Amino acid sequence: MIPPAHAPAFLAGCGWSGAAILPLAGDASFRRYFRVRDGARDAVLMDAPPEQEDSRPFLAMAGHLNAIGFRAPRILSHDLAAGLVLLEDFGDLRMAEALAGSPEYEMETYRAAIDLIRDLHAHPAAADLPPYDDAVYRREAALFPDWYAPAVGIAVDGDGYGAAWDRALARLDRAPVVTVLRDYHAENIMLLDDGMLGLLDFQDALAGHPAYDVVSLLQDARREVSAELETAMLEHYGPIDATAYAILGAQRNAKILGIFTRLWKRDGKDRYLAYQPRVWRYLERDLMHPALAEVRAWFDANVPPAMRAAHWEPAA
Repeated sequence: MIPPAHAPAFLAGCGWSGAAILPLAGDASFRRYFRVRDGARDAVLMDAPPEQEDSRPFLAMAGHLNAIGFRAPRILSHDLAAGLVLLEDFGDLRMAEALAGSPEYEMETYRAAIDLIRDLHAHPAAADLPPYDDAVYRREAALFPDWYAPAVGIAVDGDGYGAAWDRALARLDRAPVVTVLRDYHAENIMLLDDGMLGLLDFQDALAGHPAYDVVSLLQDARREVSAELETAMLEHYGPIDATAYAILGAQRNAKILGIFTRLWKRDGKDRYLAYQPRVWRYLERDLMHPALAEVRAWFDANVPPAMRAAHWEPAA
């Protein structure tokens, strides 16, 4: 977490000359974040190397969200060629840590998060967003046989997996298309001083099904969400198609198992493996829906129970 050598010059050019640059966070991508401190004012510096990250979708979506009344970090300055963006600082109080310290506020905090995503779904999808369609669902779901299966040393029927998903996705209703943030969960939601919720990590937004972000929040890979809380929040959101919720839940959780394994095998980020037992529990519950019978049969035939357990031993 050493800031890039060109960061001080960038900051000087946008009025932050001599500001301290302090490590803040990294994430599952190649982006890194630093807090910039100059006396009483703070900002966040996003380092997104242009050869690995395209920051234009982040800038566009931040502008869209703020324009329609939501709280994304305001863009203070940017140099896309240098891979640097200076952002409004939302502070340190993420939903995940806030609830870890004050679990008695869990219900009302999740209710506010559901209110936000329901309000977002009331708006038309942001202009020019690519579609979150069956081709994308299939490509994402394929991360499971591509990464998870070889990591745990099992050979699987890849063609059968794809065919099972094709039949499950054919049962997905074509609901009104909305902006899908895709990573809407407790580590990407900030509790702000004005009482609003701040949004992070929305640069991969697509135009798709409203159930997806509800799944993302209520089947959170990084934070345990009880079945009781999930049920209460689904009721609070209002009518949502149970079949779509199960299909997209299973698709997302299969994808996450593949992504977290890839982060370990390719990027050396083995901390994500600790979340996999929770993701398996969500996935196995989603697979009980009748619309996913063929996908469930594939898992039963291809992935032994021991390879789904909390203490599986990855293949060397």
